[in-house]
Amino acid sequence: MKSSLVAISAAVVVATLVTGLKDRAALQEKFGLGSAGKPAPELMVMGRIKPTDASAGNPEFNAQLVADKIEAITSPSPSAPDTPDAAAPQPTTPQSGAPQTAAQPAPVAPPIVSAPPAPQQAAAPAQPAVDESALRYFASRGDKVRLQAEISRLQALYPNWVPPADPLAVPQNGDKQLEAMWQLYSDGRYAELRKAVADRQAADAGWQPPADLLDRLDVAEARARLVNASDLKQYATVVDIAAATPSLLTCSEVDVLWRVAEAFIQTERAQRGQDAYTYILKNCTNPAERQATVEKASTLLAYQPIQALLTLESPAADGSKEFDAIRDNLTRRFMAEGNDDPKLVIAPDYIARLEKLAETEGLASDALLLGWYQLRRNNDADAEKWFRAARAKQDSAAASQGLALALIARKAPEEAEDVMFRWRADSEDATSTYLAATANLMALQPPADLAEDVLHRIATEVIARKYVPTAQQFGWYARSLNQFQTAARWFETALAWKPDDEPSAYGLVITREQLSDRKGVLDLQRAWAGRSSRITNLEDTSSLTPNAVMPPPEKGTLAVKQPPAQPTQPPPTEPLPAERRITLQPGSQVVVRAAKPAMETATVQRGPRQTRGCSTTIDAEQLEPTDALSRGWCLMDINRPMEAISAFEAALQSPTRKVREDAAYGQSLAYLRAGLSGNAAVAATKAPQNRQRAAELQVAILADRALSAFDAGRYRETLIYLDQRAQLQQERIDLMVLRGYCYLNLKMYGDATRIFEAAAATGSRDAARGLADVRNVTHPDVND
Repeated sequence: MKSSLVAISAAVVVATLVTGLKDRAALQEKFGLGSAGKPAPELMVMGRIKPTDASAGNPEFNAQLVADKIEAITSPSPSAPDTPDAAAPQPTTPQSGAPQTAAQPAPVAPPIVSAPPAPQQAAAPAQPAVDESALRYFASRGDKVRLQAEISRLQALYPNWVPPADPLAVPQNGDKQLEAMWQLYSDGRYAELRKAVADRQAADAGWQPPADLLDRLDVAEARARLVNASDLKQYATVVDIAAATPSLLTCSEVDVLWRVAEAFIQTERAQRGQDAYTYILKNCTNPAERQATVEKASTLLAYQPIQALLTLESPAADGSKEFDAIRDNLTRRFMAEGNDDPKLVIAPDYIARLEKLAETEGLASDALLLGWYQLRRNNDADAEKWFRAARAKQDSAAASQGLALALIARKAPEEAEDVMFRWRADSEDATSTYLAATANLMALQPPADLAEDVLHRIATEVIARKYVPTAQQFGWYARSLNQFQTAARWFETALAWKPDDEPSAYGLVITREQLSDRKGVLDLQRAWAGRSSRITNLEDTSSLTPNAVMPPPEKGTLAVKQPPAQPTQPPPTEPLPAERRITLQPGSQVVVRAAKPAMETATVQRGPRQTRGCSTTIDAEQLEPTDALSRGWCLMDINRPMEAISAFEAALQSPTRKVREDAAYGQSLAYLRAGLSGNAAVAATKAPQNRQRAAELQVAILADRALSAFDAGRYRETLIYLDQRAQLQQERIDLMVLRGYCYLNLKMYGDATRIFEAAAATGSRDAARGLADVRNVTHPDVND
């Protein structure tokens, strides 16, 4: 009877195994056993990136071996004795406590487990004692993702450990409470798992949880903390957690690797972030994750590091490249980065690719990217072409603004004004571009023949915006038409908006002189005493009055009167304001005087409008040095510094020392007006300067360099230039405010407060704003 029962049991076992054998593919798919040859994930060490070592890889499951074992179980052995004891393996009794720390195979009959004899090999290293109960748990539930993650974790902890060929062969755990704990872990209910462990230890003092379970729980909680810290942008904490939990840094945790890379970059360790992305591309094989890695990196890393990552892409079977699907978007991102940084050189392949996209897909956004890229590199013709293409697809503020800037650079401000008029109020940048176009239009030589409605709309906008440069140019424009009363009103208006605008004051004083308003002239001379030599020392201006006053122009027409040539003496040697160029949008430039943090627009010093003397184009090298010097000052007076530079260069060839001194001085001023402080410093050394001129130039150059460094975000360098300038001349209020903002950006709040308070005591509104900015940073709750 006993023998019959044993025989029946054996038959049931055999039948079950035969049924399972019929769907070997399903069995392999369920447990992920069919991926033979897939490399085991490597560990990203926080101190370095570990390269793939082909000679030290751990083997994956041998699916064929598992199938052969099942076949061996189901096939009768001809030599096996016909006894019940040889037909079935003897079961092992699991302990009631923790799972076994090492997999112990159950005793089986020799025919069942027999395998072909292995060739003689060197003695393998001893297997470490590893708790493999989690492998059994995840395999039994068909959870291939967690199963592979557990293998990766154990391989990271035990480099010599080899995964079992069949996770199901790991002895089952008969502890139902422990099984419930594993279920809590699998569900991500870590707090409940901690409580369950504590409750059981309190109830059973002799019970200890499996070390593997605790280790996995620690890792899972560390991952949760890392993700939470990353979401809260606590990047230093992300790095600390990752360094303390290296088992998280594997290809099975790509999201963690992405977060760690971002944390490195956000904590100013861009190279370490690039190393993390490089690790993924060198070791991880999931195509979607690799593509996402490049996309994420492109949003955080600069252009050059991304090029290094792209060299790691794998060729596709059809000859294409792995990241071709995202290369168009990468190209657009690179071009946008090139628009932000005019010194960045984008590879010609990307430019050609975007040009092809703009032509085939016809997107206005692509044409805009190309337009701004070319404009930022002074390729005005190409920029104009792409901005016109963008406007043809979609007439937007950005396209119109770019086109207007290209037209201004091409000396076509009349069309620029017309293009931007519709969009003048779209944004602050759009407004600035429109007003810059109006100033350039009104400053044309000879004066432009403008329709009355255009003059009216420009005047309306200038008055509404209180824009000093165009108001001043209106004054010079009216003077060119012999409308001196109108010119005086425009100069007065400009001074009302900006009382320290010396060019407007100079225009007003010579206009009042021509109108025989001696009292008005004396009032202005007293007001500007010590501030402007050319106003206080104004000579007789009768020579500036035309011999015959022309009648007012008829409606819709403008008559142009050419005043006599401008005097050729150099401008007075008075302290120079720090003049520089400010970028309104990529490629736009207007001359400004800086009063940091706000950039206050101003025009350059000039005399009355003229059309003779330097209005025509002449090669300065063909002139005598003295004539070239006169032409240089004339060009400076009509705000054409780049041409003046060439004229002063020709004057430097004079054998007369005085002419060379004036030429070197004038060339330095021209370079400063063009925003080229480095060239200005070189020009100043071309001829000896007296002490006063040398000091003036050095003060202006240092101020310009300070402004440039501040605009570039180099605040410590800005402070160095300001300190050097302060040794030569007392610091102006606007530069004190600039110093305060440097301290604020460097988080030196006490120094910033001290500087702003001192400047605010003089009535500076910028300094008062600076104090408010400090309070907003240091006491945000109070301001709320």
